[in-house]
Amino acid sequence: MFFNDEFSLLRVVIVGTLAYLSLVLLLRVSGKRTLSKMNAFDLVVTVAIGSTLATVLLSKDVALAEGVVAFTLLIGLQYVITWLSVRSRRVENLIKAEPSLLYFNGRFLHEALKGERVTEAEVRAAVRSQGSSEMESVAAVVLETDGSLTVLRNQDDQVFTSLKGIKHPAL
Repeated sequence: MFFNDEFSLLRVVIVGTLAYLSLVLLLRVSGKRTLSKMNAFDLVVTVAIGSTLATVLLSKDVALAEGVVAFTLLIGLQYVITWLSVRSRRVENLIKAEPSLLYFNGRFLHEALKGERVTEAEVRAAVRSQGSSEMESVAAVVLETDGSLTVLRNQDDQVFTSLKGIKHPAL
């Protein structure tokens, strides 16, 4: 069977449109940070919002109003936590991961690689994706708080000011 009845299809169209519009409105009110990919906390909120939208769309047991309340709760909690993290170092340290230096000055930092569960091959792949053909052209590779790898190229007389705040004995 392709569908249960015409009403179920109409319900998905109506509830889906209203849920989508409600979500867009809430996201516009809450600001750009709500769906950012700055850290694991932001990712969890984004996935939870998507899961909530899918549940509202496809489950007859969840009313549109309940879905909108769930959106409001998730976005409101995200707003409060990020507001607090900007104002409190303790809250910031609780929800944010630290970036990790994985490669520096021509050598892989094996303890950091092991601790972050990243392989040398993954670091080399990131270097290649940035257009570098030789590891010698790379000054540093950083695992960022959002899980991405940043590749910094060697330059003459460079000072590593962008690495401030990254804890590593090499710095």
